[in-house]
Parts: sequence; C-alpha cells; structure tokens
Amino acid sequence: MDAWILESLLYVAAGAGVGFAVGLTGIGGGSLMTPLLLLFGFPAPVAIGTDLMYASITKTGGIVAHHRQHTINWNIVGRLALGSIPASLITIWLLNNYFTDSDAYARILTSSLGFMLILTALVLLFRQKILAAGEHDGIIHWLQEHSKPTTITMGFFLGMLVTLSSVGAGAFGTAILMILYPTLASVRVVGTDLAHAVPLTLVAGIGHLLLGNVDFTLLLCLLIGSLPATQMGAHLGRKLPELLLQRILAVILLAMGVRYSLSMLSMI
Repeated sequence: MDAWILESLLYVAAGAGVGFAVGLTGIGGGSLMTPLLLLFGFPAPVAIGTDLMYASITKTGGIVAHHRQHTINWNIVGRLALGSIPASLITIWLLNNYFTDSDAYARILTSSLGFMLILTALVLLFRQKILAAGEHDGIIHWLQEHSKPTTITMGFFLGMLVTLSSVGAGAFGTAILMILYPTLASVRVVGTDLAHAVPLTLVAGIGHLLLGNVDFTLLLCLLIGSLPATQMGAHLGRKLPELLLQRILAVILLAMGVRYSLSMLSMI
C-alpha cells in the first residue's frame, strides 16, 4: 500500500511538472509527458494512449475560453479535422488488425515519438526562419494559394503522427497554420489549433483505449497534478521571455528525440 501511495504521488508530481511547463511555455504537453512516462517504465502504447486522453481533457477548457473570445476559425478546424480524424481512425484500425498485441507495434510508436520530438523541436527553433521563407519561397506561396486541400492533406499526416506518438498537435499544428494562413492573427492561430487538437487527441485516445492502452489510475494522478500547476506556470510565464523559454524547451525535446531515435536504430 505504501509503495502504491508513493507511486501515485510520483505521478501527481509528474503531472504537476508537465502542467507547469505547459503553462510556462504554452506548448510541450505531449512532447514532455510521453517521454516522462516511458522513463517511469510504462510501455510505449500505454504512455501514448494515456497521454492522448490526458491531452484531450486538459485542452478542453481552452476551447471554451477561445470560443468566448471569438478566436477560433471553425472553417479551418473543419478542414484539418476532415483529414486528421479519418487518419487517426485508419491508424488505430491498422494497429488493431495487423499486429497481434501492443508489444508488436511498440517499436513503431517509439520510432514515431522520436521523429515527432525532433520535428517539433526544429519547428520551435526555426519558427521565425520558416515564416520568413514564406515571403520568398515559391513552394510555400503555392501551398498558401491552395490552402484548402493542403490543410486537409496536412491534417491527414498530422492525425496519423499524433495517433502514433501523441506529439505534434500543438507546436506542429501551429506551424502548419502559421505557414498556410500568414494573415491569421497569432491568438486565432492558437485558438484554432487548440480547437482541432481536442477532437483529434480524443478520437486517438479513445482508439488507444479500445486497444487497451490507457491506464486510468495514472491518468487521474496526472490530472490532479497538472490542472493547478498549469495555472501557476501561466501566471509565471507572463513575466518571463517567451522566446527563451521556447528555445530551452526545444533543446530538451531535440535531445529526447535523438535519444529515442538512436535507441531504435540500435535495435535494428
């Protein structure tokens, strides 16, 4: 019993740490939570599935706030979801029908996690250069001119990768919107991305739940720790340089992404 209590307190503390980081930087929930759960010894499918359910719950309150402030472009949300939700369902179906159990696809999930951590870190580190390239890059201009089909296509890939890794709905989704819709105000980019992230992580989380990859005791502990800590982090974050915080987070994510990628290569 004592060991169970200590473990529960550890998970509450982990939720508080990730929640505080999210409140401080505005990003990093899935990017930090899943690697942390892997360090605790949880199998990759359980870490990813539980984190997806965690993300869908913790982000829901943000939708209400942004909707009241009219900072969500629901047309863009619909285009993203038109690609991402079917992609998530297809990914879950493939995992369920082409693998005998969760151990059989654990390596795929871990590899996807490493890839998405590195990709998210690069987006954070080079965000300004990516945006600046849009002013001169013919390819990006072409994507912007065909933003509707491109948004659906990018949503599809985002849905697949988020379902496999639990990472990318935040920073990577934001980067897509910033590139495809350069005239969209920053607050509307955040609100729109958040409004899309909740249904995507919920569908992916329910899919993993059906696969048996969600630990509800762990989920409850993470929520108990993260909800108040997120508010504390947000309060402190308003007083610290946003760019510095994001770069620190990006370096951490890059290091973790390289670690998981190298560990998978060593197993091949």
